[in-house]
Amino acid sequence: MSALLSNAILLSLFLFSVAMVLTLVRLFKGPSAQDRVLALDYLYILAMLMMLVLGIRYASDTYFEAALLIALLGFVGSFALAKFLLRGEVIE
Repeated sequence: MSALLSNAILLSLFLFSVAMVLTLVRLFKGPSAQDRVLALDYLYILAMLMMLVLGIRYASDTYFEAALLIALLGFVGSFALAKFLLRGEVIE
C-alpha cells in the first residue's frame, strides 16, 4: 500500500469519526423526533463507510460483508422508525 493511500485512509477515518461525534450530539440533543431519526440514518451510513474504508485498509472481505449488513439493517430500522412516527405503530 502506498503512503498516499495510507494517509488518505487515515484522514478519512478521522473525518468519519468527527462526523460520528457530531451526529451523536445531534442524536441526543435534537429538538424533534425527526431530527433524531435523521441522525440515526446518518450514523449508520457513517458506520457503513467506515467499514468500507477499513476493508480497503486491511484488504479483507469481512469488512465489506459487515458494511452490507449494516446497510440492510439500517434501512429496515429507518423504515420502521419512519412508519412509527407517521402512524404510531410499526406492525398493523
